[in-house]
Amino acid sequence: MIKYLALDEADRMLDMGFEPQIRKIVQQMDMPPPGVRQTMLFSATFPKEIQRLASDFLSGYIFLAVGRVGSSTDLIVQRVEFVLESDKRSHLMDLLHAQKANGVHGKQALTLVFVETKKGADSLEHWLCMNGFPATTIHGDRTQQEREYALRSFKSGQTPILVATDVAARGLDIPHVAHVVNFDLPNDIDDYVHRIGRTGRAGKSGLATAFFNEGNSSLARPLADLMQEANQEVPAWLSRYAAARSSYGGGKNRRGGGRFGGRDFRRDSFNRGGGGGGGDYYAGGGGGGGGGGYGFPSSGYGGGAGGAGGGGYGGASVTSAWD
Repeated sequence: MIKYLALDEADRMLDMGFEPQIRKIVQQMDMPPPGVRQTMLFSATFPKEIQRLASDFLSGYIFLAVGRVGSSTDLIVQRVEFVLESDKRSHLMDLLHAQKANGVHGKQALTLVFVETKKGADSLEHWLCMNGFPATTIHGDRTQQEREYALRSFKSGQTPILVATDVAARGLDIPHVAHVVNFDLPNDIDDYVHRIGRTGRAGKSGLATAFFNEGNSSLARPLADLMQEANQEVPAWLSRYAAARSSYGGGKNRRGGGRFGGRDFRRDSFNRGGGGGGGDYYAGGGGGGGGGGYGFPSSGYGGGAGGAGGGGYGGASVTSAWD
């Protein structure tokens, strides 16, 4: 008989439309009822949809939130740079040259570069290799064996640059990733949080650089809000983009209660007679910051200031519930 049921990456499964399949497995197949089995549900974000699953599948569940749900840890220094689409490759090259010069013991820090398409990943990998920067790729068209080989090559430092689509944004714990580059920014701020969470893990510091241009203007407001929450320096030009989007009614105001969810909605219902947003969960935040230039904080290759706490799932926070 089944004694334990674990639902990991629950928010991702819902995003992909798997709620009917999840409910069929839990409610219609030969699954012991709540109270007989122990159920654990893990999610990096905890919106109302996830909490409804928790209330349906768990009996008198315990709600646990670690960190600021849906936000980024202040162990990650975030930098956003305005880069035209046509200049992205040359700008990435400049970053990598600066990074190589600051390497420790001649070893280049591990760098994870996110792009939006599989074709773009292969093209950028080829271009990097042709220009003297050993790189490999992970995306949906690579076989499991090819992905595992690429990960081993990346972790060992044989190819210290990994070009990836969002297939690498979740579920991978790669130690010593010093730098995450959003070569192509995602369309959704959730995905940005997951991507940069590949660095700054388990108490280590990290650097996240994003290439922003006019094609990403819809992300300006939530990105500026996210950086403010993590005590990061928000460029003046990004604030202007965010203000312009707000004036035209575009973008999401995360403080108004976005998709992430960071409270137990049972408590909200008890206190206020119903659900409700509320941004008090995002209030405060520890100090952070970091120096200028492209020096790298402590990332397993030495150097930089340490930093306590943090880490964990997604490099920022994890929410879970179990009975």
